Amino acid sequence: MADRDRERDSLAHFSLSLSLSLSMRLAIIIVSWNVKELLHDCLLSALVDARDSVLDAEIWVVDNASSDGTPQMVRDEFPQVKLIASEKNLGFAAGNNAALRALGFPDRRDSQPDAVLLLNPDTIVKPGALRAMFDFLLAEPKVGIVGANLQFGDGSFQHGAYGFPGLWQLAIELLPLPGRLYESRLNGRYPIEWYERGEPFPIDHPLGAAMMVQAEAIRQAGLLDENYRMYVEEVDWTWRIKQRGWEAYCVPSAQIVHFGGQSTGQMRTESFLNLWRSRARFYRTHYHGWKFTLAQQIVRRGMHRIARQSPELAEACRTVVEIWQSSRVAK
Repeated sequence: MADRDRERDSLAHFSLSLSLSLSMRLAIIIVSWNVKELLHDCLLSALVDARDSVLDAEIWVVDNASSDGTPQMVRDEFPQVKLIASEKNLGFAAGNNAALRALGFPDRRDSQPDAVLLLNPDTIVKPGALRAMFDFLLAEPKVGIVGANLQFGDGSFQHGAYGFPGLWQLAIELLPLPGRLYESRLNGRYPIEWYERGEPFPIDHPLGAAMMVQAEAIRQAGLLDENYRMYVEEVDWTWRIKQRGWEAYCVPSAQIVHFGGQSTGQMRTESFLNLWRSRARFYRTHYHGWKFTLAQQIVRRGMHRIARQSPELAEACRTVVEIWQSSRVAK
């Protein structure tokens, strides 16, 4: 316990020294809901890596009305962290936007950092990850977004980047196609060998668990679309940023542990509906004509299949089909 207190005091002193001597270069935003212990470890890992990398980083926690004492933990254990304690669950997009607005985005340039990292609370930042992402992002003038090399809690490989969703991804996930297609490029996966080589490689979009974005890219594309309450927000944001000429890369030397689904796993049916509602919005917004019509047919058939296999999701599957058949953009 004494070691933990000394570590916290050291981090607080380092943060104070940075705030007195440097302009902020990196802002880290963490949106949290009822994962107090995981958030504690995430904050500690990020602060330690920023200190050891001599990287000027300011951390913001947006708590979505947690009932587990998260806000008080942040106040007590990490006084140097900026806390936005919401009285309601804002979701991922609106939660991140609350911090982005507090940082001055999209218009107040004088208060903005050079880059922003969106980081999940169920992550552990490994040594050197922040510096690797930050340095590559700012060294490459056309790169607007970078992702990390993610690992599961047991150290095994986790995909940290994907191709943009398309018809093949829907079909592979929902229809009885050969299992060998799951890890293929058709399903938006990048080969594990690309990560193992250690060199940055271009991607469509990173996983939102750890994505760092250039300030100028945010100013041009705007904030996250708050009509995505949960899931797909980072995909849509990356799409809009890339439409403005920016590139996205994965930086394999930046290793981050991502336990995955710790908040959303608390509400299986609601999470299922949020996922497919967000996907409907994405496909309807970015795909038109025959592509969206075919996507509707794949989803309808796939939901019927899921309902047979998981009767507890039958009602949710019917709702998903209704959402996808609707003539309106899903909200």
